[in-house]
Amino acid sequence: MSSTHFGFESVDERDKARRVRGVFDSVAPRYDLMNDLMSLGLHRAWKAYTLLVSGARAGDRVLDIAGGTGDLALAFAKKVGSTGTVVHTDINEAMLRTGRDRLLDAGVVLPTLVCDAEKLPFESGSFDLVSVAFGLRNMTHKDLALAEMARVLKPRGKLLVLEFSKVAQPLRKAYDWYSFNVLPQLGRLVAGDSASYRYLAESIRMHPDQQELKALMGRSGFGHVDYHNMTGGVVALHVGIKC
Repeated sequence: MSSTHFGFESVDERDKARRVRGVFDSVAPRYDLMNDLMSLGLHRAWKAYTLLVSGARAGDRVLDIAGGTGDLALAFAKKVGSTGTVVHTDINEAMLRTGRDRLLDAGVVLPTLVCDAEKLPFESGSFDLVSVAFGLRNMTHKDLALAEMARVLKPRGKLLVLEFSKVAQPLRKAYDWYSFNVLPQLGRLVAGDSASYRYLAESIRMHPDQQELKALMGRSGFGHVDYHNMTGGVVALHVGIKC
């Protein structure tokens, strides 16, 4: 039996996906509202910057992994236009259903698929861009998932990983207090679930920092990797080019 982390807890690898699924089944109905509240709306700016850095253009094929409630998928759809394609995926059906409904309400119909990022059901070299926003840290085998993302990209294709990261030293004490005191209480009051937001705080601390993730992407098939810190390192955007 192999173990991995679920927040600060050590669990059987086979059990992590089920427990992560339970977290997102619970928070899906209030996910967007909680994102706005806990980031003070900054997640919208982080995603807008990701879209800018992507360089997405008309005709591109984009795969949005862990696409959840569909905000990035919708933004990419506007960029690639009628000649392009955006595939909206997530391993969690509740999140994906919420995102699909949101996209339909906006008048946008996209291919929507429940799939595991560690076993992507797409042919090699299928996409110009792959994005994963706030999803990589929940994956059991990040190296396998990143290798799969590299596989489905075309040569010179681009991977965008937007994720919570290691905060700059002067902010850490205040950030830790906020993460472990305010977030769970906010989750309890708004989403009726404090445990899922404590897991969020713990999972951020267990995720590779900026340099570690850059190195991991380099070992997973990306010839050039760079990252952009935002909000003092609260989040980082890693950009990998498949060579």
